[in-house]
Amino acid sequence: MSDDQSPAEGGPVEIRDPARGPVILRGISTRAWEHPADRGALVALRELRGFDIVLRKVSGMVSERALRLSLMGSSIRVDRHQYSRVYEAYQQVGAVLDAAELPDLYITRDPDLGGMCIGIDKPVVVVNSGSIELLDDAELKFLLAHELGHALSGHGLYRTLLMVLVRLTTSVAWIPVGVVGLRVITAALYEWARKSELSADRAGALAVQDPAAAIRVMAKLAGGGDLHDVDTAAFLEQAKEFETGGDLRDSFLKLMLLEQRSHDFAVARAAAVKTWIDEGEYRDYLAGEYPKREDDKDASMAAEAKAAANSYRAAFQTSGDPLARVLRKVREGF
Repeated sequence: MSDDQSPAEGGPVEIRDPARGPVILRGISTRAWEHPADRGALVALRELRGFDIVLRKVSGMVSERALRLSLMGSSIRVDRHQYSRVYEAYQQVGAVLDAAELPDLYITRDPDLGGMCIGIDKPVVVVNSGSIELLDDAELKFLLAHELGHALSGHGLYRTLLMVLVRLTTSVAWIPVGVVGLRVITAALYEWARKSELSADRAGALAVQDPAAAIRVMAKLAGGGDLHDVDTAAFLEQAKEFETGGDLRDSFLKLMLLEQRSHDFAVARAAAVKTWIDEGEYRDYLAGEYPKREDDKDASMAAEAKAAANSYRAAFQTSGDPLARVLRKVREGF
C-alpha cells in the first residue's frame, strides 16, 4: 500500500507538503493527547498533595542512579555525533510538541522493535537498536514521540508504582486477603497503563502528522519490519474481528489476557489511534485549537473524572464485543 492511501479505506490521506514542514504545536498541553481515562487518573493523582513525595520514597527500591549508570555503561547516548539520524528525528518531534527540555536518549542493543521511557525525577528515553533498522524516518519519529509523550505526561512516576505493587503482590502471595486486594489495585493500574499507551500513541500521531506512519508502526510491532506483502487495511480489519468475533467465552478470555498487560494488542492500538484521528480532535489540534499548558492549573478533577466516565460509557455503547452486546440487552430489558 502506498503512503498516499488511507490505511483503512484505501482513500486519500491528508499529506502535508514536506516543504512546509509539520505544524508546530506551541504551548500544547499534555492534556491534548492524554486519553480521558489516563488524563482523569493523572489529574486526580496530582491533586493528592504529597502523593508524589510518598511514591518517590516507596520507589526508592528502583535506583534511578543505577539505571542511568547501566545505560551509560552499556548503551549509546544519542547526540549530533552519534546516531545523527535518530538525533535529528528526536529534535524535530520535540520541536513539534514544543517540549521545553528533551530527556536523554539512548540506543540499546536489542533486535526487537520497541522503546521505553523510564525514570521518575529525570526520565530517560531508550530505543532498541532494532527500531533503527526496521523503521523508516516517519515511523521512527512516531516511536520517538510516543516515548517523549510518556515523559512529558509524567507517566514514569505512576508506572513505577505499578512495578512496586506487582513485586509486592508476588511477595505476599501467601496471604489470601492481601493478594486479592493488591490484585484489584494492580489490575486497575494495568488498565491505566494500557490507556497511557493510547495517550502516547496520540502524542506520536500529533508529532509525526502522518496517520499512515502510525498504523505502519503498529503493523510492524505485530508482524515484523517488512510490510511489502502486508495490507494495512486488512490489518485494521483484524481489530474489528478481534473485538466483535467469537462468543462470550472469547470475551472472558480477552479480559483474562488483558488483565496483566501494560500494552493493548497492536491491532487494537492501531484501531484506537485511527478512530481518534477520524473523530476530529487530531485535525482540530493541527488547526491550532488545542489545550494550552498555561491553562493546566485550571484543570478540574471533577470534569476530568466525568470525561473519563463518558469515555468508558461511549466505548461500552459502541463496542461490538459479545459480552458488551449481552450486557446492553440486559440493561435495555430492565
